Amino acid sequence: MNATVPEVPFTDLLRSPADTAEKLRTVRAVRLRRRDADDLFLMRADRMSGEAEVVDFTATLLTTMLTDGEGGTAAIRRALPRVLPWLRFLPDGSAEEMLGELTEVATASRDLDTVTPIAQVLTEWRHSAEIYADPDLLVELTRERGGDAGPVPCPVAPEPAEADER
Repeated sequence: MNATVPEVPFTDLLRSPADTAEKLRTVRAVRLRRRDADDLFLMRADRMSGEAEVVDFTATLLTTMLTDGEGGTAAIRRALPRVLPWLRFLPDGSAEEMLGELTEVATASRDLDTVTPIAQVLTEWRHSAEIYADPDLLVELTRERGGDAGPVPCPVAPEPAEADER
């Protein structure tokens, strides 16, 4: 999310749900901070439905453009450097490789009615760009390691604890 999202401790929601819900009249969502678990987002159902429709439209449009021959792919190829500026750090040919992978994953994701794999592909390629953008990190991760370091031992599972006899 690009916009600033107000944060509310989860306990505030439990203590005063009406106050937390009232915040949703003026903001897109509220982030519920939890101490011992991942944070949650609270959003009005009408807004969630609208955003889900936009995401579905965008994924369908992307999939259609990517699979509709050279015209759609060429338009996306021209737009990618503006949409994903980090592409400039990838080696030559990588943008084409990413576009091919994105095409396959977007098509499969549409059939499964999920956009999560598309986000994963973008995240993985962005992390690759981060590595290429840092010369020291690139050298460290691509240097010759001097052969096989041998087998990796399989960790032994701990024995189950004996029940206390009382």
